[in-house]
Amino acid sequence: MKGLPVLSLLLWVCAVYFVGIYLFVGGFLLVRLEVNRTSTCGDVLQPGGEPGDFCRAQPRFRRAVLLIIDALKIDFARFDPNNTAPRPYENKLPVLEETVSVRPSHSRLYPFRADPPTTTMQRIKGFTTGSLPTFVDVGNNFASSAILEDNLIHQFGQVGKRVVFMGDDTWESLFPKRFHRSLPFPSFNVKDLHTVDNGILQHLYTTMVGDDWDVLVAHFLGVDHCGHRFGPDHPAMADKLTQMDGVIRSVMDRLQNDTLLVVMGDHGMTDTGDHGGESQKETDAAIFLYSPSPLFPAPPSKSEPDVVPQTDLVPTLALLLGVPIPYSNVGQILLPLFPSHGLTEGAVGGISQLEALWINAKQVNRFLETYSGMAKDIPPQSLSKLKAEFSRLSSEYLTAVRQGRSPSPQLAASLQAYLTSVRDTCRATWARFNPLKMAAGLAILAFACLTCFILSELSLVLIRENGPGLKAPVVVALAAGGCVAAGQMLTQGYIEVAWCLAAAAFSSELLFLWRAHRSREILTVAKNSFKAPKCSTWLTLRSLLIPPLLVPLLRCASLLSDSYVIAEGRVVTFLVFSLALYIPIHLNWDGLLLPPSHDPLKAAGLVPSAALSPSTVRKESSTLLTCLGLLIGSLYLSLSFHGCREEQGSCQPSPFLSPLSRLQDNQLKNLHYVLSVCSLGLWTYLLRRCLRHYGNLNSSGATVFTARWILPLLSVCLAVHWAVSATPEDSFRNLAELISLAQLALPRAAFLLLGLGLFLIWLDPLTVFVKTRAAATARSTSLPPPRYRASTGISPQAELHHLIPQIYQRMRCSLNDGELSGGGEVDSRPAVEAYGLGTVYSAPLLLFCGLLGIGLLLLHPEGMALSFLLLLLETGALLHIHASSTTLSGLNGTYTGGFNVPWTPVVLWSLAATQFFHATGHLPTFPSIQWGAAFVGFPDGHTGTMLPASLVTLNTFASHILFAVSCPLLLFWPLVCEVRGSRGGRAYGEEGEDAVMEMRLRENPQQFSSALLQLSTRYLFILGAQVFASVCAAAILRRHLMVWKVFAPKLMFEASGFLVSSVALLIGVTLVLRVDMAVGRWFKRLVPDASR
Repeated sequence: MKGLPVLSLLLWVCAVYFVGIYLFVGGFLLVRLEVNRTSTCGDVLQPGGEPGDFCRAQPRFRRAVLLIIDALKIDFARFDPNNTAPRPYENKLPVLEETVSVRPSHSRLYPFRADPPTTTMQRIKGFTTGSLPTFVDVGNNFASSAILEDNLIHQFGQVGKRVVFMGDDTWESLFPKRFHRSLPFPSFNVKDLHTVDNGILQHLYTTMVGDDWDVLVAHFLGVDHCGHRFGPDHPAMADKLTQMDGVIRSVMDRLQNDTLLVVMGDHGMTDTGDHGGESQKETDAAIFLYSPSPLFPAPPSKSEPDVVPQTDLVPTLALLLGVPIPYSNVGQILLPLFPSHGLTEGAVGGISQLEALWINAKQVNRFLETYSGMAKDIPPQSLSKLKAEFSRLSSEYLTAVRQGRSPSPQLAASLQAYLTSVRDTCRATWARFNPLKMAAGLAILAFACLTCFILSELSLVLIRENGPGLKAPVVVALAAGGCVAAGQMLTQGYIEVAWCLAAAAFSSELLFLWRAHRSREILTVAKNSFKAPKCSTWLTLRSLLIPPLLVPLLRCASLLSDSYVIAEGRVVTFLVFSLALYIPIHLNWDGLLLPPSHDPLKAAGLVPSAALSPSTVRKESSTLLTCLGLLIGSLYLSLSFHGCREEQGSCQPSPFLSPLSRLQDNQLKNLHYVLSVCSLGLWTYLLRRCLRHYGNLNSSGATVFTARWILPLLSVCLAVHWAVSATPEDSFRNLAELISLAQLALPRAAFLLLGLGLFLIWLDPLTVFVKTRAAATARSTSLPPPRYRASTGISPQAELHHLIPQIYQRMRCSLNDGELSGGGEVDSRPAVEAYGLGTVYSAPLLLFCGLLGIGLLLLHPEGMALSFLLLLLETGALLHIHASSTTLSGLNGTYTGGFNVPWTPVVLWSLAATQFFHATGHLPTFPSIQWGAAFVGFPDGHTGTMLPASLVTLNTFASHILFAVSCPLLLFWPLVCEVRGSRGGRAYGEEGEDAVMEMRLRENPQQFSSALLQLSTRYLFILGAQVFASVCAAAILRRHLMVWKVFAPKLMFEASGFLVSSVALLIGVTLVLRVDMAVGRWFKRLVPDASR
């Protein structure tokens, strides 16, 4: 088998896809331009226009305490005295409503609306800079980099205010060396509810009574972590909120009259405790303002804001504490905190509403002018309109101030409307695109899909020794990339890697397509009786519009619809069902599903009889229809494991998505555990049963050792880990240390067993057992060499002439010589029986995927064991449907002699990967990411980001990985399930022929290589077409209302899924090549003089 050409072609195709994705994403998800300018105390913002020190005026408040309760949604803060049976998260913060009702002039409680993405780093950036983060910033949430834009922390430091911080260590990475004193605590371990909060409480009260601070920031994480671990509707949430109620009361008791208290959440959470998206439950947090001295000049009125945007906190705090508003702020002041115009005489450091609005508007206008001069991305019409509006308002306000008269009552409303318009304009235009990079990425991806399709159609030609190789495309790619790099150095003085990669990928694609076009006529002279398609039909519209390809093309077109993306989980399930149903319908249409009727001409020998007997046809048809029923049942049951998007309204997520530790009903918890353990045991049993059936558990090799011992040990380890993880923390206080140790040791032991098992399979993949039977009489060296059978349960009378003629030619000659001299075998049985040789390729691959599946299940909630079992059953059903349809297709004896896999099973395989992405509770949205996977085996958190990111990736794309690695099984399974004569032709239809199964692949290594390359490129074509469709949808609909909510996340998940699937497919193909090398060595040891 020609492994190196196959692997190199696949690596090149994947690399071209990666370059196209990299270019498009680089042009589509750019971070907005940051204005690295800072406001100063000398800025001319006062109405009089005279230069002065803004910061020397006495501020309204000398100190401020910011208590940030992560994920404090507004529902947690409200109190309903009529609610006699509150849920765990209801009525647990009575201090807020009590204070607002008893002291209305000292406090207010508002909904505090965040801008998406609702992740902690972006929210901190939003309420310290006043800017609007972009979509791509979500990727920095766990690798936070320092904030370079002007912000409140910087302004506090500029005027000499001492900022003391304690809590979430994200602040330390965002504001390095900015704090007078800092007490950070690790934040990433969502299972830890108490470390951060208890660490804050050890220092909070002692710091407050001291005099070495001006601004105190305390960021509590317990509520957020409780939501991630248990969800809001859990007793642990009630405990956390009650603790926070006590903290707020204690802080309020220690406040002085010149101190402002701000209690706020950075974001909300969904009903499952997640966040990151833009649903109202995720964006609506709470903000509580309080001071021992009167804070609000008037009692609550109808003019109070219904919702306070988070960006509005920045200018409000800045003016109340007497520091300049950060330069890039686009928020507006919270008006009720400032007295009306003309009522500030008695206020200490008082700024009226109109004065505050004017300072705010002038700062925003200054930023708008600076930004528009640098970025040029705000529409000119909108920009000129905003400038004209500010000029009008400025003239009206300054004229009134100079003349000493009161401005018109409508001026404040006009200034508010102006500030709102600026923020809305910025929000609409801060999706900066690079059209050139996007176009280049689209072009490279389009040509990559075309290249993949051509590779699948011309695989036999391209794998030939004299076929078009990769040497010339690679040389041209390197030359093109080098020329672009040199040109950039000469013209720009620096190298932009993206364009070098683009030139390399594009040039290599064009050259390869040209060489493939010139080589297509070789198809007509293909060797080994391979009936190639006509050269004029290998790439036509008709070849693309066959029913199996219409399904993925229809799905790709549907990706332009947000409704389809939202309902994709159920739609893909329907597509799998429809395409699977197409197979028996198509066979029946061709008259192949049922045994042929009696034909007198065939009985008389005038017409060739069918290759398969009627009983065989009935058996294969029954197998196909039975597996179809199993597939339909698995598809139906898999719908019970889906998650829910916010847009799906009344949808209820699957109860199996919740870890057992969240369940309060002990009977329900025990039922879920028993179902999960039974599913895991059945997974293990079915794998071992399949390997035993084909004789792959008889040898003493490393792979068999893995199947016999490591596989069941891994399952037991997983089951015990689930039991320990489901144990409540307060159930066995005397065993708390032992339980903590088990939560650490058991998953790590499982990881170790998994790694050991996969390594052993790779090291020694053969599962062949050679059984030698002693001859009845003494034998001389002239007696025939051993014969073998492919597997147990199959006739031992294999004719060596039809089996690996290159290796066994010498053996056949020796056999003939032995028979002539009277030597032979007792009972007509072979001297050597080789068990498991008929499944020598599929057995290690099947075991590899089975082990990998259990490892990936470890990263999922326990209830997903049932979904993984359905995945295994659906995979087996698809393989047997494919094998039976292949066998029935040989009914008319028209088998061409190749091993090519049709489009239908390949499309089904790719659709099943997407279907089980949804059936394992995943969705193409950021809130649905199961972050808990990062802490399996690492309950105390991580020191870096690479390992947790890898674990979360493995969890998210588990179905993509399993189906990609196991993709070569589509090539092997028809051979595993073949019956005598099913391959047609004279050589394989003779009487006495043995079903030699996967050994057929070694008879013609060129066709084996061609079929493996064709299968891999067809799978990559389907995946690449999905990525290309997502890219087109994001490009075409980049100004669509739902682009950042639906299409951009879908693009990110499709692109990430393609990258993971490509790597997994390469691993699967490489494992097949590794097995092929081992088989070759095994035959050489069996027949030392044989040359392969």
